[in-house]
Amino acid sequence: MGRPQRIVLIRHGESQGNEDDTIYERVPDHALELTADGRRQAATAGARLRAVFGGERVQAFVSPYRRTWHTYEELGLDPALATAREEPRLREQDWGNWQDQEDIQRQRKARDAYGHFFYRFAMGESGADVHDRVGAFLETLYRAFDKPDFPPNVLLVTHGLTMRLFCMRWFHWTVEEFETLSNPSNAETRMLLLQPSGRYILDRPFERWGTPGPPGGGLQ
Repeated sequence: MGRPQRIVLIRHGESQGNEDDTIYERVPDHALELTADGRRQAATAGARLRAVFGGERVQAFVSPYRRTWHTYEELGLDPALATAREEPRLREQDWGNWQDQEDIQRQRKARDAYGHFFYRFAMGESGADVHDRVGAFLETLYRAFDKPDFPPNVLLVTHGLTMRLFCMRWFHWTVEEFETLSNPSNAETRMLLLQPSGRYILDRPFERWGTPGPPGGGLQ
């Protein structure tokens, strides 16, 4: 099997929505652009990733959102070495369409009380829904590993919640473990590194804001 040496996840750079969340009332989530700072963040991350990848080939999978594609472009990967495919299953959690900010703030408070994994936004998705589509993407990724010429590097350009749920699915973390994790910052990365044993390890943990209890037991 052509198992990659590393699987790199990167969150998009700062977007217009990260800078001003009232923009969701006027612009669809998928159409938000990167800010100037977001482009600089992505360019800085690109310099680090180019050093990591060296002259090796890269297969990238990119969320279809505008801010993720622009992040990928700002990474500045060599097109002779890197190939990118759109992957809708790596998109952001759906929060509904045009967003009423007062209603979204109420729902965010309800989500904090109910649980980020299980709470479903009205006309949107729960974390559990995103977990399921990430799992479907993983099945596609596993099949791609069967190709003898599969590149040694995978790059996923996606969103903070999706990054956490990808790792939850990959490493079989519990819901309680997921609930304690914070999103990575804009243009921040996590890498799954292949070990001689054939297993992958995470290069560094996600920050935690709580301590997980046993499965089904809630936070401590």
